[in-house]
Amino acid sequence: MLATRAANLFYDSCLALLYPQACAVCGDSVESRTLGVACEKCWHATRIFTGDETVCWKCGAMSAGSVAPEQREQVRCRRCDADAFTVARACGAYEGALRASVLLLKRKPHVCNELIELLVNVQRRSPLNQATRVVPVPLHNEREKARGFNQASVIAEALSAVVSLPLDEISLVRTEHTSRHRAGMDARDRRESVEKSFAVSYPALIAGERVLLIDDVFTSGATVSACAEALLDAGAADVFVLTIARPLPY
Repeated sequence: MLATRAANLFYDSCLALLYPQACAVCGDSVESRTLGVACEKCWHATRIFTGDETVCWKCGAMSAGSVAPEQREQVRCRRCDADAFTVARACGAYEGALRASVLLLKRKPHVCNELIELLVNVQRRSPLNQATRVVPVPLHNEREKARGFNQASVIAEALSAVVSLPLDEISLVRTEHTSRHRAGMDARDRRESVEKSFAVSYPALIAGERVLLIDDVFTSGATVSACAEALLDAGAADVFVLTIARPLPY
């Protein structure tokens, strides 16, 4: 194991010297292919959630206050009360290296090792560690055909391979080709734009499962809530949401 890791580090160093890549955040050289499109400095500068933050236990929104660890499950923002999912968590803030990684996924189906490690760390925390099946948020067929791939499926495939959970890309489908959420849309508009846009084609695969629903960014929660509603209607026991990032209030 140590020999393999040392060999990989040496190989990465050689690649960095022979084929230097500019950091998508600051423009400096990326030291290793495991870091993806951002350099080590920019990864360190990006806010990564450790699991010790005080957040809304349901949607993962950051709390201005703090409570003792044993009271964290009682924290609620109340804005997500109507959302269908059980809980939602993200690897970190939508900034710096995480933002650059998400933007790359819009163009290229690749998840770097640094990002996979972050996703695995979050999935192994309670209650996401209770998941039994990985399901990506689907794109409509027209949009997936235009892009060539579904970025949520790329993330889900990379994660499921490491955590040894079955990957289900067929049960949840998008039935309507909705317009993208536009700046200025309020929470109600966002929810109405995706309401009843998802369905479960194979309920037998979902019934009784604790689904880990995967997407790239958690914004209003409208899309993942609509997905969760379809999954719960099909008999899922829980729907845990995991995304790469979420915007933070500044």
